[in-house]
Amino acid sequence: MTIGLLTASYITSSVLFILALGGLSNQEKAKRAVWYGIVGMAIAVIATLLGEEIFLTEWLEWLIAAIIVGSIIGIIVAKKVQMTGMPQLVAALHSFVGLAAVFIGINSALLPHLELSNTQLIIHNVEVFLGVFIGAITFTGSIIAFGKLSEIISGKALIIPARHALNVIMFFGCLFLGYLFLTHVGNWTLIAMTIIAFLIGAHLVLAIGGADMPVVVSMLNSYSGWAAAATGFMLGNDLLIVTGALVGSSGAILSYIMCKAMNRNFISVILGGWGDTSGPTMDIDGEMIAIDIETVATALNEANTIVIVPGYGMAVAQAQSAVSELTSRLRAKKKKVRFGIHPVAGRLPGHMNVLLAEAKVPYDIVLEMDEINSDFPDTDVVIILGANDIVNPAAEEDPNSPIAGMPVLQVWKAKQVFISKRGQGRGYSGIENPLFFKENSRMVYGDAKKSLDSILQYIN
Repeated sequence: MTIGLLTASYITSSVLFILALGGLSNQEKAKRAVWYGIVGMAIAVIATLLGEEIFLTEWLEWLIAAIIVGSIIGIIVAKKVQMTGMPQLVAALHSFVGLAAVFIGINSALLPHLELSNTQLIIHNVEVFLGVFIGAITFTGSIIAFGKLSEIISGKALIIPARHALNVIMFFGCLFLGYLFLTHVGNWTLIAMTIIAFLIGAHLVLAIGGADMPVVVSMLNSYSGWAAAATGFMLGNDLLIVTGALVGSSGAILSYIMCKAMNRNFISVILGGWGDTSGPTMDIDGEMIAIDIETVATALNEANTIVIVPGYGMAVAQAQSAVSELTSRLRAKKKKVRFGIHPVAGRLPGHMNVLLAEAKVPYDIVLEMDEINSDFPDTDVVIILGANDIVNPAAEEDPNSPIAGMPVLQVWKAKQVFISKRGQGRGYSGIENPLFFKENSRMVYGDAKKSLDSILQYIN
């Protein structure tokens, strides 16, 4: 393949990637946007394989075999993983990008570069250092995020004494080793820096609590993009630079938007997570009162305005189809049914939106937090499906709460609130929720799908 054709292929792929990102901002265009991304990546891979340097190498057969094996594994995993496991899968895929950047960087450092001048070699080594440093942090950070999302590792923040000082010491240690690497002391400095960066990535995410995990996933997405961009500079691959920059910048913007929605500072999230309270939390009066399915159905039949708030519990129970059926029946009875979506509902940005779209819930009744909050005082019934922190009034009422100041869905202002939960636990972040003890709140214990299926028997 000629240089001109290769360049044209890379430009085409870049345009398709941009169209894919732009299309994902609209639910109706999302399917087409995904296909833009698929076609763009296919063009990129084929063009790279047919590039002169790779096409003439004896390793081409091995590369093709690796692509085939990787594609088969990817298809199998994608078909087996449920939507509840999507956050874990995304975190795992981020770790692959980080590890690839580490391997490529170390390999590039070990190869002789006799054709480069001193200035060019310094620039190249800076690219190697940045790629390996960001990639190493991304790798171990993503592994820890995977463990927390899978509940293999506790979702609670691991707070060790002087953790910030330790992070600073490790960071400057990496910079010093980077200086030694640039002054050609030896490749051992790059290996040592990689090990320390592995520790930084693991420690940063271990210190972040479960409530911040959606932001962490988005943040790691951004890291993986910048690692890819640094690798692109290292390899002189323009498409990798563009793609990495797109992923890195979009992930950073999404992280910022989510932090703003949570009233959180991005720097404070990556350096600590929840847990830095200034005093004892507010005492909670009352008790959790359970209610039977028939009473919930009666309330729905009598209500005029209903808001459904989905959370991770809906995803775990795979209750989105039952939710869609309930919505259809209630709307057929001329009731005003809408959904309230918090920006960080679930464990992945947009998690609930994807589930509801999959269940064919109309887009126009799925509203964001800012759109629905003012309507709760005029709402007859709110049904909460496995959500905790995003409906926690302590965020507004208790200045010492770990989530104080976080914008939440003000469901407690509705006339009646029904909370579907598997048990009396405190949820993924481990924060108590006063909503469950309020006079207008009632608990519906059990699997969300089974509970909704039982309710449907009374809604005709």
